[in-house]
Amino acid sequence: MERVPTGIHGLDKMIEGGFPKGRTVLVSGGTGTGKSIFGLQYLYHGAKEHDEPGVYVTVDEDPKTIRKDMLRFGWDIRELENQNKLVMLDLTGSKTGMESKEEFSISAENLSFDKMVLKIMQTADRIGAKRLVIDSIPAFGFRTGNEDKIRSLILKLSYLVRKSGLTSIFISEIPEQSLGEGPMTFSKYGVEEYVADAVILLHYLGVGTASNRTLYVRKMRGTKHVEDIIPLHITDSGIKLTGTESIFDED
Repeated sequence: MERVPTGIHGLDKMIEGGFPKGRTVLVSGGTGTGKSIFGLQYLYHGAKEHDEPGVYVTVDEDPKTIRKDMLRFGWDIRELENQNKLVMLDLTGSKTGMESKEEFSISAENLSFDKMVLKIMQTADRIGAKRLVIDSIPAFGFRTGNEDKIRSLILKLSYLVRKSGLTSIFISEIPEQSLGEGPMTFSKYGVEEYVADAVILLHYLGVGTASNRTLYVRKMRGTKHVEDIIPLHITDSGIKLTGTESIFDED
């Protein structure tokens, strides 16, 4: 099976070398768990190190803020945009109703789920994208309202993305929960984890002045993976996973 390196320090050795090519990965977690950093690190590494163009669909945060924040990790998003290796597709208008000044966006007054999906596919095709991140699925369905309809649209989106051959990350915001205690929630609408080929759960526990972030691979089709809950650290160079030396002894 052909693999796509994730760019997340320590993760590839947990999942037999990377994400299966052309599959969809759901990355879920509460506020502050590192979901957006995870998605951008995946795209930046792919474009910079493997010459694989990517599209970042932002529905929550404006691209200007994202570009500025990612500089702290040494990731020059604008440089990759100028090389047509990365596109920031601004769909924040779906929530704010305001017009975007970005080169890649959709008019707020004409936004619909189908038009947003079409724009994503057209943008990916324009730069020959190999990777895609949608941040986030709950925000993506913000205007739809009816949850049954949202579930149907998520199924449609997943089908179209998979058919396109993109190796994709769907990001979902979920409530904080205690790992291993009672039923687990993996998505906003309860369907994403079933249509995705893989599910990765990010967790954050703050105790006093200390914090504890972790990563857990819930499933990954066609792949053996580590089933432990792994410590996750957000460093000056991005996300790093630490744990058993035999797993994380990287070159």
